[in-house]
Amino acid sequence: MPTTDSQSQLEVSVPRDFNASSEYIDKPVLEGHGDRPAVVGGDESLSYAELQRSVNQFGNALLSLGIEMEQRVAILLPNRPEFVTAFYGALKAGMVATPISWAVTQNEQVLLIADARARALASTEALWAPIRPRRSELPFLRHVILVDGESQDTGEYRLSELLSKAAERLTVAPTTRDDTAFWLHTSGSTGTPKWAMHAHGDLRYSEQLYSRAVIGLQPDDVVFSGSPCFHAYPLGVLTYFAFAAGSRVVLSPERTTAAHVFDVIKRNRVTVFAGVPTLYALMLQHAEKEEVDVASLRLCLSAAEALPAEIYRRFHERFGVEILDGIGSTEALHIFISNQRGAVRPGSSGQIVPGYDIRLLDEQGAEVAPGQIGNLWVRGGSLFTGYWNRIETTRRVIEGEWYLTGDTYTRDDDGYYWYQGRSDDMLRVSGHWVSPSEVEATLVGHPAVLEAAVVGKHDADDLVKPQAFIVLRDPSAALERTAEDLKEYVKSTMAPYNYPRWIEFVSELPKTATGKIQRFKLREPTGGS
Repeated sequence: MPTTDSQSQLEVSVPRDFNASSEYIDKPVLEGHGDRPAVVGGDESLSYAELQRSVNQFGNALLSLGIEMEQRVAILLPNRPEFVTAFYGALKAGMVATPISWAVTQNEQVLLIADARARALASTEALWAPIRPRRSELPFLRHVILVDGESQDTGEYRLSELLSKAAERLTVAPTTRDDTAFWLHTSGSTGTPKWAMHAHGDLRYSEQLYSRAVIGLQPDDVVFSGSPCFHAYPLGVLTYFAFAAGSRVVLSPERTTAAHVFDVIKRNRVTVFAGVPTLYALMLQHAEKEEVDVASLRLCLSAAEALPAEIYRRFHERFGVEILDGIGSTEALHIFISNQRGAVRPGSSGQIVPGYDIRLLDEQGAEVAPGQIGNLWVRGGSLFTGYWNRIETTRRVIEGEWYLTGDTYTRDDDGYYWYQGRSDDMLRVSGHWVSPSEVEATLVGHPAVLEAAVVGKHDADDLVKPQAFIVLRDPSAALERTAEDLKEYVKSTMAPYNYPRWIEFVSELPKTATGKIQRFKLREPTGGS
């Protein structure tokens, strides 16, 4: 059997009878946080007691519509307080919350609602209006709850009217730690959406193992993220991580820009910010042109893509704040390898979060030596139970207690893990393995480059070579000269076989809503890695 790199000496206790909403919505009130601000969104501010009341009313509203335990409740909402009340109201009533991205196409939204067989949907008028004419494609959908606008069809309700009739107390559904609580859809870099199913107990594992130990949130913290709550990373940071600590959460439905992030941080005196590498690069670029105030920040977090060492160094030098980069996944719920406060190694994903176990295995299932590339397997209490209606896919990635992430990594002698790319992104060039992630990080180190993505392309001899897509910091740069500079820069920084044979300059890179680069959209139609 391969050796397991283990940090599982930390144990998390989850009682059999357990409801995540009771744990993270009711418990803070019982612990004396009732009068403290819990959620700030736009002009609205909810204390912990008011949040609890809103969650109870939403759960009662769902029950009044005849929604039963284990039935799905879809949530198509931006980052606003109603997202929180809908999510935890469904959980407290024993239903399954299924948040849906507002950033994907309407076809994908319809597919996800239909695949979940959702009986109810909470949405805004603006997000529901394009789907309304396709209601016939959603045979299981009975009720649409609009947080704004007017109901226009049978089975549509205004949230305010439902809440006005709903009781302010809600009996917790008799769920167990193993009952399904919510689904999160994942497409990552593949473009194929599927639902990953999570149990009530999963939240406690992520909260206690990662949030408490790594972030160390406190009641006086103010937490903000520019990422949408329908994905695992911001869902943790902006809800149950913060609620467990009695912290204040800032929600913003506005489009995330560097200027907006700095404005929110300044106005709300944000202490902990969770971003993605692209956003940190844009923040640095903005700060070169405008005065910014981040004096309140004590810590930043990063996930979704590997954070290039150069971005970390520039950010830390400019603002004096650490960014804790880490790797998690929708299937593992949150981060299981992370840098730690005071022990950041720029460019790495950090070390194992205690409570999780890691293996790096080759294609034959044998453990790789330090410095060698291996497929990343993880084991821990927050792992999903499988993909909904995707039995074969589930079987391919789960082996006993272990989950195959699809990521490739190396581990150094100090126990730090270094991202090499997705397993299907790795390139075999001139007999050598080339990591797109490493080439991208090198390119980002060039002063002319804002972002980079590297994929495989077939040359005239049908051999795979690296191709780079570049977003320049100054789009007016002389492109032909810059392309040659970048090729020489990579050759002088890495082994020469890594350099991109082709460079294409683009205005932006295709990404998921959480900031992952969708490399499949950049690959040539008939080739690639």
